[in-house]
Amino acid sequence: MSLRIRLKRMGRKKAPHYRIVVAESSSPRDGRFVANLGHYNPRTNPATVVVNQAQARSWLAKGATPTETVQSLLKRAGVYEEPTAAEGAIAAVTETAGRAANAVRGAVATAVGAVTGAAGTVVDAARDAVESVTERISGEDEEESKPAE
Repeated sequence: MSLRIRLKRMGRKKAPHYRIVVAESSSPRDGRFVANLGHYNPRTNPATVVVNQAQARSWLAKGATPTETVQSLLKRAGVYEEPTAAEGAIAAVTETAGRAANAVRGAVATAVGAVTGAAGTVVDAARDAVESVTERISGEDEEESKPAE
């Protein structure tokens, strides 16, 4: 039994739309199917074709043969187009940029922690300096304000 990728008619009378399905070649047109790959609506302007490309490529690799109509729909949906070198390069650059962005985020978080710690140390040192100056000033004032005996 061979598998075919074909159209399964849906919809009401005189208003058809189709599901793109994988079915055994001996099963009826609208009968049992193995997998649903997408849908096709010829009544919209322009006609709507939605296909799960990864799943369609998988079934084609397993040996399922498309009907002529489905083959033209799969071509229109871009299933037969292999990713170009530019698309592959774009994907690689995007992935590398994502990893670099994550590394930068980690470095920034570490730097922020270090700066926050250093700022805390500076604030503590400034507070100690202000306290010591305040003590000296208030200590000198106390000596001056004491009555002479």
